Amino acid sequence: MCVRSIARSSCCPTCGTDSHRVHSRYQRRIADLPLAGRSVCLSAEVCRFRCAATQCGQQIFTDQVATGILAPWARCTWGLDVLVHHLGLAPGGRPAASLAKRLMLPISNDTLLRVARRRGCPVRPAPTVIGIDDWGWRRIYRYGTIICDLERRKPISLLPDCEPATAQAWLTTQPQVTVVVRGRPAWRPTD
Repeated sequence: MCVRSIARSSCCPTCGTDSHRVHSRYQRRIADLPLAGRSVCLSAEVCRFRCAATQCGQQIFTDQVATGILAPWARCTWGLDVLVHHLGLAPGGRPAASLAKRLMLPISNDTLLRVARRRGCPVRPAPTVIGIDDWGWRRIYRYGTIICDLERRKPISLLPDCEPATAQAWLTTQPQVTVVVRGRPAWRPTD
C-alpha cells in the first residue's frame, strides 16, 4: 500500500517556522499491524523541507506525521510498536518471536528485546511496605538479602550480603518506608 502526505508545507521541529520549500522526496517502508491474516507494509513518500528561518540551526527537516501515529524516524507505526513492546515484556526473546510469527508480525527476537529495553519498564511508586529476607546465591557458600515490595509483590533490590549494616544503609535511602517485615535468617554453617 502506498501513502503520501497531501500537506504542501510543514513546520520546522526546531524553530516552528512554517516552510513551503521542498528540498526532496524519498520512499520509506513502514510496517503496520497485520490485516486479515496478512502482514501490512506501507510505502510512504516523505517530503524533506528547507527551513525558511535564516537563524535556525536545522536547515533541512522531514515532514512530521501526527503524534501517536508515527515517530519521525520510525520503521513501524505506533500501534505495532506498542504491541512489540508488550510482546517483548511478557514472554520476551525467542518465545515472543515465535508468537509474533504466528501473529504475522515480521519481528525478530533481538528486535523484541531491543524495543523492551528502549522503552524501559513503567515507573513504580516508591514502596512503603517492604519485606526483607535472606537468600542463597550458592547454598552454604554465599548468601545475600532480597528486598520486596509487599504491596505490589515485586522484588526491589538484591543486596550482596546478609549484614544488618548493608540493609540499614539501604533503608536510610528510602525514607518513605513505614513497615518492614523481616523473614527468619537462612541456615548458615558456623566457621
